[in-house]
Amino acid sequence: MDRAKAMRSAIIAAASFMALPFMATPLMVSSAWAGDPVIADPTRIDQDYPPAVAELFIDSHGKRMNGHIYLADGPGPHPTVIMLHGFPGNEKNLDLAQAIRRSGWNALFFHYRGAWGSEGDFSFTSGIEDVVAALAFLRDPANQKLRVDTDHIALIGHSMGGFMALQGGAADEGVKCIAGVAAANLGDRAAIAEASPEALEGFKQYSDTLGMLNGFSGDGAIAELAKAGASFDLLQLAPQLAGKSIFLIGGERDQAVDISVYESLVEAYKAVPGIDLAELRLDADHSFSWRRIRLAGELAGWLNQSCR
Repeated sequence: MDRAKAMRSAIIAAASFMALPFMATPLMVSSAWAGDPVIADPTRIDQDYPPAVAELFIDSHGKRMNGHIYLADGPGPHPTVIMLHGFPGNEKNLDLAQAIRRSGWNALFFHYRGAWGSEGDFSFTSGIEDVVAALAFLRDPANQKLRVDTDHIALIGHSMGGFMALQGGAADEGVKCIAGVAAANLGDRAAIAEASPEALEGFKQYSDTLGMLNGFSGDGAIAELAKAGASFDLLQLAPQLAGKSIFLIGGERDQAVDISVYESLVEAYKAVPGIDLAELRLDADHSFSWRRIRLAGELAGWLNQSCR
């Protein structure tokens, strides 16, 4: 893997707000849809349990995280996906959450501690802990009204959120499906060490402008990444992902997380026999700005074919 490209992914990915075609098999959908639920509204809804949005507060280590859940049509229980945003979270991917909800899944979105008004301070380490807290929230019997099938909870993360999804999912035996969309590998310690002074200074300056991330600074982030070292390396997670379905998606024109990061993850995860790996490269930028419908369809298709 090209070291300069790896450096850009480790540093620039943290500073960004975030072809070999692969098409998922047709979605498994109910008769409530006349067409593709990714792009079409339902023809009818359950009058007693219609699709809805519920505002939520999730506790993580004594701090309240802001979030909401898109509830799928019908009494359920429904398989549920947790959507994890990137750094700092300008791209929230709620269009993907809506499409996934129309295809029969609940979709939970939340802001990590210290992000976008959630209580506490933000850090990469606490973000991983917050994924664990969100999983516990969905499994709590007190939240049964959310109609969650607790045996089928998946994680989908974009950029830093992909890092969070793979880290949190690897540590949770009950999570069987994880998607990393332009997943950033924050554990490439060598790349960080080799970063130019200009790149590091740019990252620090950008981080210090992020008022939506409470308690976060460039100096603190660099120190955290250096301290975490190999524990943040997504390549070394591969053995812990055995027995899970993993979907990796990369953008050929990604300027924040270079396509070489996607390639290295695919190579590492292919080497583990127990990983059910799906891979997709798209002609797209970091936010998949002109591939949103394709992205939604691929994710919904993968969820319904591999994760139910």
